Amino acid sequence: MRRKLYIHERPDWRTFRWGGEQLVLALTGVRHKQGLLLGRMKGLGLGLRAEANLAGLTSDVVKSFAIEGEALSVDEVRSSLARRLGLDIAGLPKASRRVDGVVEMTLDATRNCGTPLSSERLFGWHAALFPTGRSALGRITVGGWRTAESGPMQVVSGPIGRETVHFEAPGAERLAAEMEAFLEWFNAPCATDPVLKAGIAHLWFVTVHPFDDGNGRLARAIADMALARADGTPERFYSMSSQLEAERKDYYAALESAQRGELDITAWLLWFFGCLDRALDSAELLLAAVLRKARLWERINVRPVNERQRLVINRMLGDFEGMLSTSKYAKLAKCSQDTAHRDVLELVGRGILVKNEAGGRSTSYRLGEAAQFAP
Repeated sequence: MRRKLYIHERPDWRTFRWGGEQLVLALTGVRHKQGLLLGRMKGLGLGLRAEANLAGLTSDVVKSFAIEGEALSVDEVRSSLARRLGLDIAGLPKASRRVDGVVEMTLDATRNCGTPLSSERLFGWHAALFPTGRSALGRITVGGWRTAESGPMQVVSGPIGRETVHFEAPGAERLAAEMEAFLEWFNAPCATDPVLKAGIAHLWFVTVHPFDDGNGRLARAIADMALARADGTPERFYSMSSQLEAERKDYYAALESAQRGELDITAWLLWFFGCLDRALDSAELLLAAVLRKARLWERINVRPVNERQRLVINRMLGDFEGMLSTSKYAKLAKCSQDTAHRDVLELVGRGILVKNEAGGRSTSYRLGEAAQFAP
């Protein structure tokens, strides 16, 4: 049985088609939610907007890598972003060269979303992803399109000898022309809604697969660039990558189906809009966390805590895992166990920390509610 053509094997493959009432309704719904979210964010003070932007960007960077099975340090990403955004980084670790490079790429895509995308800019992003010139695949071509020497670019799964080929990208000899066409389309002013353009750009870039590795992460950065244009602001108050990571299996299935489908990409766009819609819903949780943090510090600052306590509280308001113990406190604040014990008791006395039920060596603490704090 002859296999079904990949879309890039069709002679007119760049002439994507889409349409239908369902697609119009989905796009209209997403645009409405975007407007509501951005309206709420404009009503916040500058400090809260900055905190929400930092939270959204941090989640986007970390989750985009998590989709590929790679774990980045949340604290390093937050530290690197905060430093570049001019925000407080007290208590956060110094970011590695790799994390700094990834953050620079993300901020370039969103803060400079109005600047045309070029091959040189993409090469810079790719070099930021792989500063050592190596990936899990071994040594790769960095800052340039993949070459014929790398062999066919295939996405496969399964044991050796019985692999399933999910997708095979265009040959290396086509890449210069393919990317020239993509960049010309992406940079051209047109009547296409920028949210629609984000979905098309993501699929188009993944289809070409111009690099040896990192194509998914770059496709998501390009989509974020288009979404920042759609929002009319470089600030990121929601994370598409976080939602894609939460729906990773369906995400890959939707991409594979589109690669083996027709040039009518309505089904892919419907999935993309649905995922974006759910990402906007999730932004409400992000906003709630930012507001809770603001209320907490407003109450605490009636009688400020010391720097050690401030550092630990901020960590607990972030991606802190588990409950706090005095030994964890001592490690985070880099102080003695006795100092940690005194600091914790003071915070418990003010209601900022609440002691959990288990005692003895299992004694642990959680943050209290702002309304319960003693002055």
